[in-house]
Amino acid sequence: MRLLILGGTRFLGRHLVQQALARGHTLTMLNRGTTRPGAFPDVEHIRVDRDGGMHAIGTRKWDAVIDTSGYVPRVVGQSVRALTDAAGHYTFVSSISVYADFSRPGVNESSPVGLLPESPDEKDMSLYGPHKAACERVVEAGWANRALIIRPGLIVGSDDPTDRFTYWPWRVSQGGAMLAPGDSNQAVQIVDVKDLAAWMLHLSEQRATGTFNATGPNHVLTMGELFKTCARVCDVELDITWANAQFMREHRITPWSDMPLYVGEDDPGSVGFSAVNVSKAIGSGLKFRPLADSVADTLIWARTFAPDHVWKAGLTRTREAALLAKLVP
Repeated sequence: MRLLILGGTRFLGRHLVQQALARGHTLTMLNRGTTRPGAFPDVEHIRVDRDGGMHAIGTRKWDAVIDTSGYVPRVVGQSVRALTDAAGHYTFVSSISVYADFSRPGVNESSPVGLLPESPDEKDMSLYGPHKAACERVVEAGWANRALIIRPGLIVGSDDPTDRFTYWPWRVSQGGAMLAPGDSNQAVQIVDVKDLAAWMLHLSEQRATGTFNATGPNHVLTMGELFKTCARVCDVELDITWANAQFMREHRITPWSDMPLYVGEDDPGSVGFSAVNVSKAIGSGLKFRPLADSVADTLIWARTFAPDHVWKAGLTRTREAALLAKLVP
């Protein structure tokens, strides 16, 4: 295919480019050139801000577009309109954050999504989900039966800028007493970036349409299983102390940021966040590599971090030690 990728220099976009090239596709990347400007020198680049700059595509034509960088409906609308006659298929990367209600497990593609208030602030990250949902509607309105909407959950693996998964393999690899959230039976859902990219390219090649939740794996994964797998890959002994929700509240330990992957076992509004229905994606070919492979790949990448790397998620070792001292006699 002749493929246009909007973005393509960070995380999922970067893996999409790598795999698309490996599959023999001809690529064009459209982005501002501010992140890794020297990446993929053999690929055609259109250096432009998609907000106001889509005229730069000129008369080029592509078989398909993959939009990895759309967050604001107004801006996505510009891309949708500019590319209507320039390509045959549009894939938009959205998020499971679009859903309005996670109070029950089994959220599927037909579940209600969040709505934006009137005159929303485009930079208000508390509206991330509703913004993404509005972007989906813009794509669907402009591309009708040529649009594919992908709603990933937490994407993991090398090049993840959030540290939300990376923290745990790295922390387990350090050994010693470790503070963990909730209990070992807490469910988590993740999808490896390489698996997601391969499946998305397959759907794009098939000109698939519709909306798909995209997380995993294809069984219930628990925090306990995750940590045991990390320990096995790192060849270390686990020494875990589990902190319940009450302790976390009392000590202002924030779910998802201080304790990545954990949304709080006593939050009724989050019961379904790690139990999203992905049967449609699995039925369309989404496959999951062994968890140990994802952990090992993530660790290889994490070990390239600078010694003074500031983690965007997780606890500092100093704070963790202080909290453990309050829990362990």
